[in-house]
Amino acid sequence: MPNGEASDVSDQKYAGGRGGLADAVRLTVRAGVNVLLGGFALLTIVTVAGVLGPMLALDLYTPPVAAWWTVFTAVVVQGVPFLLLGALVSAAVGTLVPERVFARLLPLNPALSVPVAGAAGVVLPGCECASVPVAGSLMRRGVAPAAALAFLLSAPAVNPVVLVATSLAFPGEPMMVMARFTASLATAVAMGWLWARFGRAEWLRLPARPDAEATGSRAGAFASGVQHDFLHAGGFLVVGAAAAATFNIAVPRSLLDLFTASAWVSVLLLALLAVVLCVCSEADAFVAASLSQFGPVAQLAFMVVGPMVDLKLFALQAGTFGRGFALRFSSVTWVAAVTGSVLVGWWLL
Repeated sequence: MPNGEASDVSDQKYAGGRGGLADAVRLTVRAGVNVLLGGFALLTIVTVAGVLGPMLALDLYTPPVAAWWTVFTAVVVQGVPFLLLGALVSAAVGTLVPERVFARLLPLNPALSVPVAGAAGVVLPGCECASVPVAGSLMRRGVAPAAALAFLLSAPAVNPVVLVATSLAFPGEPMMVMARFTASLATAVAMGWLWARFGRAEWLRLPARPDAEATGSRAGAFASGVQHDFLHAGGFLVVGAAAAATFNIAVPRSLLDLFTASAWVSVLLLALLAVVLCVCSEADAFVAASLSQFGPVAQLAFMVVGPMVDLKLFALQAGTFGRGFALRFSSVTWVAAVTGSVLVGWWLL
């Protein structure tokens, strides 16, 4: 090849490298700006609502409206920092830790790999939305489905961000943190063992391998992950806070007494409420703490069920592993989570 042509090829590669680096930097900056703008917008809405809401309530002479705004603002403002922290940690883990690491570290025996995968959720946190595609990727790379499903349930439920948020939502109640950790991990491991014993291959549709791997930079993937997790989970936090505030204010005390009078009924009610509200696990402890009319076991059931079974998770599981799997797995997980909450709550609370 003539020297001129070689020089041209070299210049093109150099230009392409500069262009790729410039694109990565531009993508990172743009995603970071979007995260900051989204967080600022969310905090602005909450702050304005918290200031104007009580003023509007006073103008309308409706104290219940002022109480609604107070509960709503308290839940969201307490939960937003942990949403951001959880999004940062989850994106860092997803960007820096390849899925193949799990396949190398997990034992080949499913009975042993299930508790190891469940315990991995303590040091490798992730949100509910991220745990489903990660579990699918693990299965594609040869990890036993029982172990991958145990990790799917434990990662968003027992990670350090969730436990710290729980300790702040329930100050002076360390046993609530211990109860949440124990019940969540026990449920995840139990579901993994149940799948290893009774699960059938035809019930689970393994996700297809992508045709092409993403070629973006790690910095761009990290920024995009933070942006998606924070803004997506922030929407569910706002909806959950509004529902919790409405529940506290709109439900008559006389009707609430019918549910709180029975420990079993209150547990089942909050376990069903967790499925409907779809609150992110980094913030659901603040919503549970606001439901102070209910007993500690019912609040525990809300925090254990939510990260494992809710409407958005059902939709994600149905789209990834098939509707038949989602129906079976979600229903059994709900029963296991409620049972674990009752047993652990009776023991520790």
